[in-house]
Amino acid sequence: MNFHDRVTVTIEDHVAHVLLDRADKMNALDDAMFEAIIAAGHHLGHERGVRAVVLSGAGRSFCAGLDLSSMGNTSRWKDDGEGGGLTARTHGNANRAQQAAMVWRKLPMPVIAAVHGVCFGGGLQVASGADIRFIAPDARLAVMEVKWGLVPDMAGYALWRGNVRDDVLRELTYTHREFSGEEAVQFGFATHVSADPLADAMALARTIASKSPTAVRGAKLLSNRTPDMTVDEVLMAESVAQHELMFSKNQLEAVRAGMEKRAGEFVDP
Repeated sequence: MNFHDRVTVTIEDHVAHVLLDRADKMNALDDAMFEAIIAAGHHLGHERGVRAVVLSGAGRSFCAGLDLSSMGNTSRWKDDGEGGGLTARTHGNANRAQQAAMVWRKLPMPVIAAVHGVCFGGGLQVASGADIRFIAPDARLAVMEVKWGLVPDMAGYALWRGNVRDDVLRELTYTHREFSGEEAVQFGFATHVSADPLADAMALARTIASKSPTAVRGAKLLSNRTPDMTVDEVLMAESVAQHELMFSKNQLEAVRAGMEKRAGEFVDP
């Protein structure tokens, strides 16, 4: 499947591979790329049988961030007095740019990003929307926006919260200095350093896809919801989620498969 000639999606064995496919521009974010990323994410949200998603970039880099040529059209950025501009919530709780990152966190199934080459600004925020990130040790990353007189505004602050230490994030944002893939893991922007991020991401996706999809989705929903809950609310949310899974078809199959030491045969939501 191809979305706006910018993003390609292939699905095999319950794993969807989302490829940012603008290699000649290092997958920089122009209008068509924003629309393509969101469209691909929304499509997968309704695609039955997808149990895990891998997000990667074609060519030399994951994503170089905002295509600066797209800054020329000021009409999309400014408030038009009628609820338009950046403050318009066009995608639920997000504007369009924020949705390009948040769509991956909002998907019901886990998303794994494979990051290599350059991952700057908006590209870093898109990658941060994934649940898990494999990153090449020599990848180049930066919270780039202050360089252009801006602030990170593609859901970065929401997605980095709880992962990146506050003072580290402040330093990297204020200075927009580059850091490596190995540093990204130390700082909390990435999960694993990998010599082959895409291969490792695909391997993990296949492992996740072999598990009960209802249990995995339930776990992701809890992971998304609980950071903003009180302790009492977390305890209740766990109990409600478990009540819905207990003795369900997939839960019983998971037990049988484990006892019989075989792969589970699960029903997709």
